[in-house]
Amino acid sequence: MLSLILTVGAASSCAAQKNKGLSALPPDIRAQAQTALSAAAIGDADRGRIIEEIGKDASGFAVLFREVHDVMKKDPDLLRRVDKKVALPADFVPSDLVSLDGAFPYVVSKKGMQLRAPARAALVHMAEAAREEGKTLVVSSAYRSYDYQVTVFARNVQEMGKIEAERVSAPPGMSQHQLGTAIDFGSITDEFGDTAAGRWLSANAGKFGFSLSFPRGREAITGYRWESWHYRYISPQAAALQERFFLGVQQYLIEFLAALPQP
Repeated sequence: MLSLILTVGAASSCAAQKNKGLSALPPDIRAQAQTALSAAAIGDADRGRIIEEIGKDASGFAVLFREVHDVMKKDPDLLRRVDKKVALPADFVPSDLVSLDGAFPYVVSKKGMQLRAPARAALVHMAEAAREEGKTLVVSSAYRSYDYQVTVFARNVQEMGKIEAERVSAPPGMSQHQLGTAIDFGSITDEFGDTAAGRWLSANAGKFGFSLSFPRGREAITGYRWESWHYRYISPQAAALQERFFLGVQQYLIEFLAALPQP
């Protein structure tokens, strides 16, 4: 009986803490946040930390929430969920792909790469800022079609086996690169994180709307090992929301947004 009382008491305390953390939000946002946080695959400990962060600055969360909601209205695919549980159709191709070739402040490792227009615009601004500080950003991979990802994944499976291949590359339809907003920078190796460009991106990418997709120590959450070179453009507003309230974890933010009622 005592065990049952303690269990019920702990559950009640947890629920009270959740309500306290979100209670200062405007009613419409509070209802959406509660639903989305419950639906997203976020562990209890991290969910509690997210709610705690929201509670510390409910007004700031509300402002960014509305701004990100507006971004999603204007561009539904920009923050679209794509991962090992949610795939894009084989025929998904962004309608606004533009070439990365030309006289830009970044360097491309090969010709013919593309990004969505808003991602390239943000990349240009970011590369200009990096260059002003003596850093050069090298783009090594950008948009990939479904068919191209078939080839990439098959090659990795052949070279390292399916289990390891799934840690380092996405099955077709499950790659952020198909969205046209993901970039692999530099050497595409672990060493990139310790380069001047890698350190600069880690410190500054969020200001320009880019987010590291697969951070160190989060493989159980993202499904992929740490990739210091893989950034996704999600908008400055979403990057700020992620950093301030979602523990800096893109996967948490994207799952939360995907669980919201469609704008």
